[in-house]
Order: sequence, then C-alpha cells, then structure tokens
Amino acid sequence: MPIKYLIDENVDPIYTLQLRKRNPDLTVRAVGELGTPPKSTLDPEILLWCEEYDFILVTNNRSSMPVHLADHIANNQHIPGILILNADFSVGQNLEELILIAEFAFEEEYQDQIVFLPIS
Repeated sequence: MPIKYLIDENVDPIYTLQLRKRNPDLTVRAVGELGTPPKSTLDPEILLWCEEYDFILVTNNRSSMPVHLADHIANNQHIPGILILNADFSVGQNLEELILIAEFAFEEEYQDQIVFLPIS
C-alpha cells in the first residue's frame, strides 16, 4: 500500500502544495481540508484519524508528539508513523526527504515510530 501523508496544520502550506506538484501520484492531505480533521483538532485525535485512514503524519511538533504517540501505543493503538521536519533544513531539503520516504519506504517501515528528518 503506498504511503499517504497528512500535513499538520502548523506546517507551512507550501509543503502540501509542493509535494502534490513534485509527486502527483502521492496522496497528500492537510489538516483542515475536506475529509481530514478540522483545524484545532487535538493531536491525540489526529493520531486516531491517521490510524483509521492509514496516513503518516508530517509535523514540526517536536515537544508533545512523543508523549501523544506513547499514550496512543499504550492504548493498544497504532499509527503508520510520524515524520518530524528538520528545522535546520530548507523547505526543499525537507521535501526531498519526504519524497524519498514516499518512493522507497517499505510497508509499515515507520509504524508506531517518530522519525526525525533527515533519514538519508
């Protein structure tokens, strides 16, 4: 099953636009779009949505996301993964990492993990 990304609402919308432009076959949704959690949805609810719809969350939330993931897993739930953007990278560098992951990741490679970019 191909990777799908849900872009957190606090991530610059350029990520959603550029991922769709650079890789039109990739499913990319952003929080607040039709069919996704509305803006201001709490992180634990976003993780539940990602689990239900099989989306990897792309975020820049380094502080509370590890706690939310630990709670999620403690409740015997799972998530396809969480990717944390690198604040020291340019948008282009982060995009390249996301595209690499989408193209080359194995199914469930990032399940129940938080991965800090870069992976390469």
